[in-house]
Amino acid sequence: MNQEAPRKTLPRLDESLLTHLPPFSQLERHQIRTILDQASSRRYAAGAHIFDEADPADRFFMLLDGYVRVMRVTSTGEQVTALHIPSGQLLGIAKALGRDTYPATAVTATESIVLSWPTRLWDTFVTEYSGFATETYKTVGHRVGEMNNRVVEMATQQVEQRVANALLRLVNQTGRKVDGGIEIDFPITRQDLSELTATTLHTASRLLSGWEKLGVVESKRKRIKVCDPHALVLLSQG
Repeated sequence: MNQEAPRKTLPRLDESLLTHLPPFSQLERHQIRTILDQASSRRYAAGAHIFDEADPADRFFMLLDGYVRVMRVTSTGEQVTALHIPSGQLLGIAKALGRDTYPATAVTATESIVLSWPTRLWDTFVTEYSGFATETYKTVGHRVGEMNNRVVEMATQQVEQRVANALLRLVNQTGRKVDGGIEIDFPITRQDLSELTATTLHTASRLLSGWEKLGVVESKRKRIKVCDPHALVLLSQG
């Protein structure tokens, strides 16, 4: 299924939107203007597919605002959440992985604003824009490292530790301070958490309910708040 270029559904974007983002932070404003003029911008509703696994990677993307779930389908047809990507990061960067298809599916966890460029511009960005390649490969390295850590967790940790570690990662990546704790800043269900930690919905629900009784977390209406981060760290360590 070939992807069409997203429609220009947002007004002309200002250069300041990119100046603080690592892939573009070393560039002059006129360079960023050129980059923006080549981009397509689109607002996605929550739950929208930005791209799908195995589709031709004809565009790459920058998440300006919102959160994205990266999901893969296993050999048995099971859908699992591989990563959560916060705003300010590139995604769909198949070219950086030496691929011509997307290795996973990207679905918005919240309403999101996304820029995209044709993949044919990738080599130009890498060669002409200082810092773009370095920061992009740092992003790739970080994500590979996170995936490797999760593989180690699956092999060596009890399910309680895996769920606690997943919550700590999400809090570190996206947490915002609220009354009584730190809340993961996008909707996340117990089913999402079970997929992220390779456990069952029943087990994830049982753990969260038990931790709620202990005052470690609160979970309601697709929101999870960590009330006692230190206790959660202890749980993650077994």
